[in-house]
Amino acid sequence: MTFKRLSDFNLAGKRVFIRADLNVPVKDGKVTSDARITASMPTIELCLKAGARVMVTSHLGRPEEGVYAEENSLKPVADVMANKLGKPVRVIRDWVDGGFEVATGEVVLLENCRFNKGEKKNVEATARKYAALCDLFVMDAFGTAHRAEASTYGVAEFAPAACAGLLVAEELEALTKALATPARPMVAIVGGSKVSTKLTVLEALSEKVDQMVVGGGIANTFLKASGRNVGKSLCEDDLVPTAQALMKKMTARGATIPIAVDVVCGKKFDAAEPAVQKDAGAVSDDDMIFDIGPKSAQELVDIIMKAGTVVWNGPVGVFEFDQFGEGTKAIAMAIANTKAFTLAGGGDTIAAIQKYDIYDKVSYISTAGGAFLEFLEGKKLPAVEMLEQRAAG
Repeated sequence: MTFKRLSDFNLAGKRVFIRADLNVPVKDGKVTSDARITASMPTIELCLKAGARVMVTSHLGRPEEGVYAEENSLKPVADVMANKLGKPVRVIRDWVDGGFEVATGEVVLLENCRFNKGEKKNVEATARKYAALCDLFVMDAFGTAHRAEASTYGVAEFAPAACAGLLVAEELEALTKALATPARPMVAIVGGSKVSTKLTVLEALSEKVDQMVVGGGIANTFLKASGRNVGKSLCEDDLVPTAQALMKKMTARGATIPIAVDVVCGKKFDAAEPAVQKDAGAVSDDDMIFDIGPKSAQELVDIIMKAGTVVWNGPVGVFEFDQFGEGTKAIAMAIANTKAFTLAGGGDTIAAIQKYDIYDKVSYISTAGGAFLEFLEGKKLPAVEMLEQRAAG
C-alpha cells in the first residue's frame, strides 16, 4: 500500500485542509467523550508547528443536508480543541465558497461538513470547492474511509496534493501488519449477536487464520451447527448450514473454529439473573446462553497466549452484566498478557477494553467500526484507494 504522508511535504505557509473524525458525543453543548478529538490532535499539532494555515472539518451526527442545526454544530469540539492547544479555535460556518483567511500557525474549524449540499453523494462541484481552499488535503478520518463522500474522496481527487494524516497512516500500517503479513499462528476473535452481520468477515477470515474464535450470539449458531441444543438462546437457524460449511472448510486446511465445551446460562436477559454454569451438552430448552464457561475460556486463553497475531472484534458474552462477563474478561486479560501483535476494533470491543482496563496493553486499537470490518473483509476502502491513486499519479 503506497500513499503519501505528511513528512513528504514542506508545510510552511501552506493551506492545509484536514478531514478529521471529530464525531463525538455531545450533551447540553458539552463533549462527553473526547477520545476522537485527542486522537486527531497529533496531525493538527504537527501542521501548526510546521507553520501551516490549518483548516479542519468533520461530520457530527446525521443532520439534514443543506440545513444548519445548532445541535450538530462543531462549536463544542472547538472548545475542547482550544483547551488542548491553549489558544482560541474559530469556527467558520459558511465556508464552502471561501472568503475567510487563516493565518500562518492558526487552526480554524470548518463547520460540520454534512451541513453542505453535495457532501454525502460526493457531488463533483462541492468536492472541487473544497479542493480550491487548500494546497494540501490530509485524510485523517479512518472511520469514514469506507465512504466515498466529498470530504473524504472528492476533495482528495481534486486538491493540488493529498496525503494520509498520522492517524490514518498508523491505522493502515497496523491493519496491514495484522492481515497482510501476520505473525503465525493467527487468531481471530469475532463476537457479536448475529452471524448475518459478520458473515462476510467470518468468510474472509476463515481463509486467513489458524483459529477463528466465535463469540456471543454467533457462537450459538455454531454450537447448534455442531449438534448441540441451544435452548432459547439467540441463534440464527437459517445460517446453521453456513456455519457447518465454514467449520468444514477450515478443518480441511488444518485450521479450527473452537466450539465451547461449557457455557453460562440464565432463563431471562436481566442484570439480576443468576448465572448457571453447564456442560455445553446439557443446555435445556428454556435456557439462554449468555457466556462461555471457565473450561472454554481457559482453552481460548491458551490459544491467545500461543498466538503470533490476534485480531479482536466483539465480546464473547453479555459482559455488561458482570455475572456473564467472565469469558470476555478472561480473553481481555489474555490479550493484555500475550506477546502476540494484538489488534482490536469496534464499539463493543472498545467498551470491553475500557471495562477491563487494558487500553495500554493492546498493540493497536482501531477507532473505526465499519471501515475496520470492511478492511478485515479484504474490501478496498474508497478514501484509501484515492490516496493511493494520488501517490501514483
